[in-house]
Amino acid sequence: MQSIDPTVVKRAAAIRLVAIDVDGVLTDGRLYYGDEGEQLKVFHVHDGLGLRRLIDAGIEPAIISARKSKAVKRRMKELGVSNVHMHCADKGAKIEMLMREAGIENQQVAAIGDDLADLPMLQRAGLAVAVADAHPQLLEAAHWKTTRPGGHGAVRELCDLILTAQNYR
Repeated sequence: MQSIDPTVVKRAAAIRLVAIDVDGVLTDGRLYYGDEGEQLKVFHVHDGLGLRRLIDAGIEPAIISARKSKAVKRRMKELGVSNVHMHCADKGAKIEMLMREAGIENQQVAAIGDDLADLPMLQRAGLAVAVADAHPQLLEAAHWKTTRPGGHGAVRELCDLILTAQNYR
């Protein structure tokens, strides 16, 4: 793992909830449509294992996406991620709601995104993360950026950072 700023590691050590965008973060951002109009998405297996490891460590992953997708629902069900919010127009308000429901503070929330719709989510998180190929405004707002682009293991990098900071093996 890359050398990480100690203040980022300190932030990661406090995380109890990880808010994750889908398109451009869990996927590479490209949208695939079949002949019948069905949406197809490609997920990286490393990200899936990272999400499972978060769950095993007692850290809640929350999927927050502006789009609706049966593929996302299916993949998250396979992984045991039950906190899935789709067709979400205001990701900042969704993070606020999730914090209230969980009884946690913003310092206990990490958020990872790639584009402007994710900015309100990152602004409310104690650990704001941008994928390597994120929009420049997200890169500027982030406490940390992944070395991998969205859809290519970026979420796994964040999961590993948090688990390492919390001494989870």
